[in-house]
Amino acid sequence: MSTTERPRILVVGGGYVGLYAARRILKKMRYGEATVTVVDPRSYMTYQPFLPEAAAGSISPRHVVVPLRRVLPKAEVLTGRVTTIDQDRKVATVAPLVGEAYELPFDYLVIALGAVSRTFPIPGLAEQGIGMKGIEEAIGLRNHVLEQLDKADSTTDEDVRRRALTFVFVGGGFAGAETIGEVEDMARDAAKYYTNVKREDMRFVLVDAADKILPEVGPKLGTWGREHLESRGVEVFLSTSMDSCVDGHVVLKNGLEVDSNTIVWTAGVKPNPALARFGLPLGPRGHVDTTEKLQVQGTDYIWAAGDNAQVPDMVGRKAGNPNAWCPPNAQHALRQAKVLGDNVISGMRGFPQGDYSHANKGAVAGLGLHKGVAMIVMGKMKIKLKGRLAWYMHRGYHGLAMPTWNRKIRIFADWTLAMFLKREVVSLGAMETPREEFYEAAKPAPAPAAAKPVGEKAKAS
Repeated sequence: MSTTERPRILVVGGGYVGLYAARRILKKMRYGEATVTVVDPRSYMTYQPFLPEAAAGSISPRHVVVPLRRVLPKAEVLTGRVTTIDQDRKVATVAPLVGEAYELPFDYLVIALGAVSRTFPIPGLAEQGIGMKGIEEAIGLRNHVLEQLDKADSTTDEDVRRRALTFVFVGGGFAGAETIGEVEDMARDAAKYYTNVKREDMRFVLVDAADKILPEVGPKLGTWGREHLESRGVEVFLSTSMDSCVDGHVVLKNGLEVDSNTIVWTAGVKPNPALARFGLPLGPRGHVDTTEKLQVQGTDYIWAAGDNAQVPDMVGRKAGNPNAWCPPNAQHALRQAKVLGDNVISGMRGFPQGDYSHANKGAVAGLGLHKGVAMIVMGKMKIKLKGRLAWYMHRGYHGLAMPTWNRKIRIFADWTLAMFLKREVVSLGAMETPREEFYEAAKPAPAPAAAKPVGEKAKAS
């Protein structure tokens, strides 16, 4: 047992699984039964399916995040990182944002670190790439794209204009297709307010190593999504990849070369690398290996779920696929978190734990305002939608899935206001360096140059 009076349930990560599991545990727990501690580098959870809309200005960025301390008032929320876990001593090392690292004892452990962007050693990618995993990146992308329009509108140098108005997106899954669809929509609207920039001056490029985009909704809807983007002027290059992007010079494997200031990387995710330091059993791709009860293999006090876990897909295995695993998406993460929370309580009380089993309910994706694709699974029947109706399904599903009524109401209010008010196309790039102007004003002024006597000027002349 830990040194605290009550047993501690330590939740590592405050994303989908961390937030929902902690809420479930607190809801099911008796008063004073345990202490729930959540550790995350950020003090909020980000609802990632809304990042493309936040990047396009359709939703306020603040409404896409959920403050952990507000939603988990009965939990202990620590802003920092868990760097190591000593399973023998049941102690985790926490590195706070400031100050020295310290040890935190626990009795039960939930691993919910989620995933990070999956990158490759491509020359120039680390220096030039923009990810789409956090709200900071979405805001940065929005400001960056609008700044490129500002640059293009204010210069007569054609090379500068061409580079500023070329936008390259790598990755054709949900994140890539939705982001390029939303950003293209925003750029098209913004161009109406520029004298020297038109949509025809812009070049949008989508690259994917696979032979199709949007594989989550099936080949037919994926093909429709590709054709739809192409009809809007987006160049889609499949079965190819990016070889390099040094100094913004993009070289694709198919031979295409373009210069761009904007390279957005959405080519998949991978489990958080920190898992390798925890001493947990990992699968071949770095996920924590769990049982159908979401318990880590070989333990009776550690659970894991979501993007960082390798969870058996019981529905697929019952259908005859012994190697079926749950895909790392929000649909499974939200449902796994509830089962995980119940199992933590059952494990703490010594009761039998339940299995996680959930059949795929389909997938929805938005490709900009009033445009989308959706595949709804109802038993053995699949309903495929596209266009405006699919877009309504996308917004309805994710709007209702957004945690807390506070955020639900704010999201739907944003959408309602957008029906009557035009999209904001203001770039706030200075937010990234807010002190720069003050620093320039506050630093000592250079000493004025000494004036030469009039006589010396006359001699010099």
